Amino acid sequence: MNELDFKADEFEVAANRDGEELLLRTSGTADARVEPDLAALLDRVHVRVLGDGIRRVIVDLRELEFMNSSCFKGFVTWIVRVRRLPEPEQYHIRFRPSAQHHWQKRSLHAISYFGGELVTIEGT
Repeated sequence: MNELDFKADEFEVAANRDGEELLLRTSGTADARVEPDLAALLDRVHVRVLGDGIRRVIVDLRELEFMNSSCFKGFVTWIVRVRRLPEPEQYHIRFRPSAQHHWQKRSLHAISYFGGELVTIEGT
């Protein structure tokens, strides 16, 4: 388990780096119980990405059953933080939604507006 892996209650994130990409695999349920921990994790991800020269973060949501609005707000905060960086330091965030959970695409479409060209939703 590395410092970017996270598990609490019914929510888990497993992080793997591959070259200039960082993959975050999420699973379970992200609700109010894990919101502060998720926000802290996204802060650690941001610091690691900037420090290690990672150019893209892929957030795999295919095994995520539910995410409440507070947790989505954590992703919005992270995206805005990346967007406010000087352009050479900005990195891309790609979300990989589940085809079975239609709520993911709707929610991700809404938060993608905060990132502009820095945010991609696979399958759209």
